[in-house]
Amino acid sequence: MTQFCDRAGNRVVDAGHPKYQQGDVIINKKGDRFSGVPENVWNFYVGGYQVCQKWLKDRKGRTLSDEDILHYQRIVVALQETIELMAKIDAAIPGFPIE
Repeated sequence: MTQFCDRAGNRVVDAGHPKYQQGDVIINKKGDRFSGVPENVWNFYVGGYQVCQKWLKDRKGRTLSDEDILHYQRIVVALQETIELMAKIDAAIPGFPIE
């Protein structure tokens, strides 16, 4: 499960953030971060948008509430499960597209 680490940045999403570094999504210059975010989840796109990045960018300048943090953690879990299901579907239909 993804964890939020408060490093005295007041949970504010700074301009120029989020930034991804080795499993951590850093949201501000002080180093507040979500840890334990898999790289494949961070790099997952839906409709041309990088989901984990866009959700936080849309909150630039805002202080994340406890509910916001929990919601982001749920997004990470949902994307991880989606990626796993997509892999299972691809394995079950090896000849896709069917000719």
